[in-house]
Amino acid sequence: MENFDEYLRQGEPNKAEKAKVWKTAIGLQQVDGLKPSEYLIETAKQNIEGVITLDEVQKRIDTYYQQHPTKSEEDRTEEADKVSARIAEMLSEQSFAFSPAEYLAIHRRLFTGIYKFAGKIRDYNITKKEWVLNGETVLYASADSLRATLAYDFEQERKFSYKGLNEQEILEHITQFISNLWQIHIFGEGNTRTTAIFLIKYLRKLGFKNVNNDLFADYSWYFRNSLVRANYEDLSRGIFRTDKFLIRFLSNLLLRGNFSLHNREMHILFDTVNNTVKPRIDTVKPRIDTVNDTVFSLMEQDNKITAIEISERLGLSLSTVRRKIKELRDSRKIERIGSDKTGFWKIIR
Repeated sequence: MENFDEYLRQGEPNKAEKAKVWKTAIGLQQVDGLKPSEYLIETAKQNIEGVITLDEVQKRIDTYYQQHPTKSEEDRTEEADKVSARIAEMLSEQSFAFSPAEYLAIHRRLFTGIYKFAGKIRDYNITKKEWVLNGETVLYASADSLRATLAYDFEQERKFSYKGLNEQEILEHITQFISNLWQIHIFGEGNTRTTAIFLIKYLRKLGFKNVNNDLFADYSWYFRNSLVRANYEDLSRGIFRTDKFLIRFLSNLLLRGNFSLHNREMHILFDTVNNTVKPRIDTVKPRIDTVNDTVFSLMEQDNKITAIEISERLGLSLSTVRRKIKELRDSRKIERIGSDKTGFWKIIR
């Protein structure tokens, strides 16, 4: 995130620390395909420079959106800005309690005024189409068992002793705990960002002081996809749950590992020979165009995604991506609102 690299290069400890916090806060918006405004970036820089406090950042962002209300429900820039500022504030605090109440409180602080259900346990069942699953969904916990499941997972972790474990064993246990916590998906939206903040704070409590939070800044979408793969299986197709991708992420996060993190390698149709995602050929009921479906799915997740970003995520040539986008536009599945630089994709249902 080049916006703050200058502060990291300068080497001033206070500014560098603030810059890292802001990189993480903004980078985590990518789990839902959100991007902050230039106004948020410039306001964050003023905080890094020591001109304004984090409290003043929040007030400026609130005032800005009072004066410039969002014109479209599909434009989630306000959410990205406000949640980024709130994450920066929370990561700058030293307080934490290991409890379900803390988990709910993190969600409430992040999304108050954004979601009506901020901090509330969902009372309905959910599914989410995932690019990495070729449009399938993880099976999340049932609405009628959410509170009990959350309490159980916390109680099991509270009772667990890390004594006598080596670094790898500790990492693997944390992987299992955080994967189970995320799979509950206790909120209607905002589960991954809430889980990420909780994890960072929990790791601090466990004594991991030098966590490489740049991973959340640069690989937040990988983090989410690794959680998806850790909780999905389809035995009829030979697809098994795997936590190896989440372990790679946490190894880089905690143990200064050097694993390459590529989203396409997690896709259930990834071709290891050609290093790309292959469209599935269904001999019973052929899909019209799996590549189009995948591009469309990415646009649903991030309505500001660019052709270049789609190309990088899918391992396709830029010309192929542009051709697929044209096909989607011609078939009236998507519409471009605004300019190529500042506009967004409108999904036509």
